[in-house]
Amino acid sequence: MILVMAGTSDARELALRIQQAGYPLLTTVVTDSAAKSMEEAGLPVMTGRLTAEALTALIREKGIRSVVDATHPFAEEASKNAIAAAQTAGVPYIRFERDRIRIENHPLITFAPDYEQAAELAAAKGGVIMLTTGSKTLHTFAKRLLGLPNTTLVARMLPRIDNMEKCAELGLEQKNIIAMQGPFSKELNKALYEHYHVTLMITKESGKVGAVDEKLESALELGIETIVIGRPVVDYGIYFGDFDDVIAKLNELLQEA
Repeated sequence: MILVMAGTSDARELALRIQQAGYPLLTTVVTDSAAKSMEEAGLPVMTGRLTAEALTALIREKGIRSVVDATHPFAEEASKNAIAAAQTAGVPYIRFERDRIRIENHPLITFAPDYEQAAELAAAKGGVIMLTTGSKTLHTFAKRLLGLPNTTLVARMLPRIDNMEKCAELGLEQKNIIAMQGPFSKELNKALYEHYHVTLMITKESGKVGAVDEKLESALELGIETIVIGRPVVDYGIYFGDFDDVIAKLNELLQEA
């Protein structure tokens, strides 16, 4: 059995490809909506965050022969837990890493190495700032930007009750919350930017599947400055950006075993 750590649309497609290659598998996701997507695709799924210890126990309990980590590029903790668990349990670890988008030097684009630096850069610029990085690090931007003169923070995130509660706790006004689930077309991105009179957009370098292209293209076409947060640095070891390469490596590793 193969353990596929998933949660994104490309991870679901990879899991299906692995299943079609003849491997029994189990997928793990964090949210109920991601679990529903897996179930609808006919994939066995387990829901909930797993520590390295819990993952190790799961690997041993299910007789997992390899861990395929196809989590989001910014799910740093999940990847580190998967690496540690695979090492402890003595099974191969393979990372599927979606391709990075290619961004040429552009006068409207500023790169930031992490969320904290992005918040500092945004605070220096001010204006109407649209945050499209989700709710997980909303507090980092809220504590730095809310209350600044001539600055409005507009946050776009999934329409979840816990997200709305977090916004209320942080003091983000309802009128500045966009609770919608993507993907968003370039046209919809433009409409939202124009509706809120956005002067600065903040996004993560999640890759094309994460709709970063649409966010950037629409912002740049409207002359809106953008801060792009770089991916966390993780030593994945074996990693691939193509489904076929992942399956070929699985074949190689499991034949050797």
